[in-house]
Amino acid sequence: MTRVRDLSEEQILERIVPLLPRGSATLLGPGDDAAVLAAPDGRFVVSTDVLVEDRHFRARWSTGYDVGRRAAAQNLADIAAMGARPTALVTSLVVPGDTDVEWVTGLARGLADGCAPAGAGAVGGDLSGGPCLVVSVTVHGDLEGRAPVLRSGARPGDVVAHAGVRGWSAAGLALLEAGLVRAPLSPVPLEVGEGVVLEDAWERLVSAHLRPEPPLAAGVAAAEAGATAMLDLSDGLLRDAGRLAVASGVRIGFDAGAFAADREELRSAARAVAAASGLGDPGWGPGRSDVDGVLDGWIWGGGEDHGLLATFPADVPLPAGWTAVGLVREPGEGPAVTIGGAEPDVGPGWDHFRA
Repeated sequence: MTRVRDLSEEQILERIVPLLPRGSATLLGPGDDAAVLAAPDGRFVVSTDVLVEDRHFRARWSTGYDVGRRAAAQNLADIAAMGARPTALVTSLVVPGDTDVEWVTGLARGLADGCAPAGAGAVGGDLSGGPCLVVSVTVHGDLEGRAPVLRSGARPGDVVAHAGVRGWSAAGLALLEAGLVRAPLSPVPLEVGEGVVLEDAWERLVSAHLRPEPPLAAGVAAAEAGATAMLDLSDGLLRDAGRLAVASGVRIGFDAGAFAADREELRSAARAVAAASGLGDPGWGPGRSDVDGVLDGWIWGGGEDHGLLATFPADVPLPAGWTAVGLVREPGEGPAVTIGGAEPDVGPGWDHFRA
């Protein structure tokens, strides 16, 4: 095994750079002090995110490829949430000296595959040694003449809609933490803990956590359809919906049965996690069960699905991939976000300083 400390910075870059996609907006790629990108709109959209080992990913079940895919996904989703098309990203990487070089080249491959659906380039960045793995990505996007879709434009009477998966990443993480499945997913098939029967859905859930696939095209489609507000769902549906409500000065009312189909799709995993966690599985009787609590936590409080939440005028047909899940209501007394008219009985979602 070749470790990072066995190579010079130039030798590592020689292995990384050829793996990175150029992207159609790139006029000058890696090799100089900075890249040069085309901005035919006259504006560009920019965002940044950071991934820290044991805070945002765990090396014991995340390969370098997984982390690259995730780093691309969460940044590209932020651009899509503005109604823009992602064009390019730059990546700063901190690696301990004993890191396998294959982890680093895997990261580059993950970034490349994560960028592929958007046609975005990975056009440079920085490389440094340090005490733990840190991946920081800055991403750019092109509005292509459209107005950006902000969080602050929702109006009473608008339809609240969602695109992407719901609760999958949280479910996949719970399956990993409970020891019900083991990673990595690739290149070997997903293994199963002793005595556990792996359902096909479980593999999809773990993959959704390790390698999220945000609905990038849905962001542009929403902007073209006249969405009044939009944001990326990274910290949980309730927490992020609350941010949209506060920014717009409105309340968000989710339908009580908005995610009924998702609950049933996740139920077998929730039963297994509840049993493994000592909660039991009383899900067959009447009323609320511990399994219901697990499902609520995943769907309403679980983050990192990187779906999109948007609001649309009531007379606008929703674009493909979008599902109506509630209504924007007048500001007033009570919580900013309700489910079936009631205050949610679910945790607030992810907080970087309280998690």
